[in-house]
Amino acid sequence: MKGTIIPAAILLMGISACTGTAEKKETTSSFTVDSIPLIDLSEDTARHVIIARGTEDVYQGHPTTELLPDGKTMYCVWSYNHGGPLGPMKRSSDGGLTWSPLLEVPENWASTRNCPTIYRLPDPEGNHRLFVFAGEGPDGGMYQAFSEDEGATWSPMVSNGLGPSVMPFCTIEPINGGKQLLAMTNIRRPGETEEKRSNIVVQSISSDGGFNWTPFETILDLPGLKPCEPEIVRSPDGKQLLALIRENVERVALFITSDDEGKTWSEPKPLPAGLHGDRHKVQYAHDGRLIIAFRDTEKGSPTRNHFVAWVGDYETILNQGKGQYRIKLLHSYKGADCGYPGLELLPDSTFVATTYIKYRPGPEKNSVVSVRFKLTEMDKLK
Repeated sequence: MKGTIIPAAILLMGISACTGTAEKKETTSSFTVDSIPLIDLSEDTARHVIIARGTEDVYQGHPTTELLPDGKTMYCVWSYNHGGPLGPMKRSSDGGLTWSPLLEVPENWASTRNCPTIYRLPDPEGNHRLFVFAGEGPDGGMYQAFSEDEGATWSPMVSNGLGPSVMPFCTIEPINGGKQLLAMTNIRRPGETEEKRSNIVVQSISSDGGFNWTPFETILDLPGLKPCEPEIVRSPDGKQLLALIRENVERVALFITSDDEGKTWSEPKPLPAGLHGDRHKVQYAHDGRLIIAFRDTEKGSPTRNHFVAWVGDYETILNQGKGQYRIKLLHSYKGADCGYPGLELLPDSTFVATTYIKYRPGPEKNSVVSVRFKLTEMDKLK
C-alpha cells in the first residue's frame, strides 16, 4: 500500500473488534488494558528531574530529546505555549540528571512554531549533524536548523521547501544502509473541503543527510479518521519497518509495516489496547525488549490522559498481544495535555523519558519533566 485511501468504515470494523465493542474477529485481540500489569512511578519524585518549570505565566510545551554517542550529553528542545514559538533549548552533560541554563540559539528560531523535534542524522559519507525541525515557519511550511559541532553553535531556521505541515518530522529512520533518511509526519489532506482538521500521514526522503527532502508522499489516508504523528521502529533483524500511528477520532492507535525500506506499506491495523495513545516514542532496551512512551488514550484505562510507557517485544505488537506490563510515568493534572516525549537509553541501562505536563496542582502551567528507570527495577515491581 502506498497512498491508498481506505474508507474508515472498513478499518473501524477491526477497531471495534479490538476494543471489544463488536463481535470479536480472529485477527484481533479482545483483551483490555486492565489485564496488563501496571507499575506506578508518578509519585516517586526521586526519579523525576524538572528540566524547565512552568510558572503562572510561562507554559513549557512539547519537548523532544537527543542523546549523543558519548552516552552523557543530551539536548532537550521545546516550545513556549501549546504549539507556540521555538527557542528554548538546554544541554545535560550527565545523562539528564542536571541541565544547563537556556542555550543561545539564532534569533529567528522564535519566528517558527509548533513542537520542535531534534535528531542526530548521518549523511552518506558517515558524517553526523544535529538537526532541529519546526512545524511552521513564517511562510507556513516546515523549517529546520542544523549544527555541525554537536550543538555548540546552530544555523538560523530556514524553510526545507516541503510546504505546509501539521507537525515537523515526528520520526526519521536511516534506510538503505544509511545512504538515505526516511522521515514521516502528518499534513492536512490537500484540497480538503469537507473534513475539518483532516490528517493524513506522509513521508519524505533525504539523500544528503537531512538538508534536502523529496516532496511529501501520502502513505496513509483514512477518510473519517485522522491518523497522525507516526513513529518508526526497525525490527530486531533489521528487515522490517514498523510505524506506530496516533489517531484522533476513535483514539485507537494504528500500525503499518514495510518490508522494502518504506517503498510500500501494509494496510493499517489497530495497535493492541496497551498501546492506544498519542505520539509514541520507541527505544530498544539492551536485552532486546521494546519500551514505548506515549500519552495514554485507551478508553477505560486507569492511566488515560497520563504519561505512560509500555514494555514488550516487537512480535507482540505485530500479533496484537498485550505486552509484559505498563508504567505510569507521570500524572497529568491537566488531563490530556502531556506527552510528545523524548526517550533515551543510557549506557547503564537507565531510560530517561521526558514530557511536558502539569506536574502538580496549583497555578503553575506545564513543565518539562523527565522520569528515570531501569527495566531490571521494573521487572521486580510488576
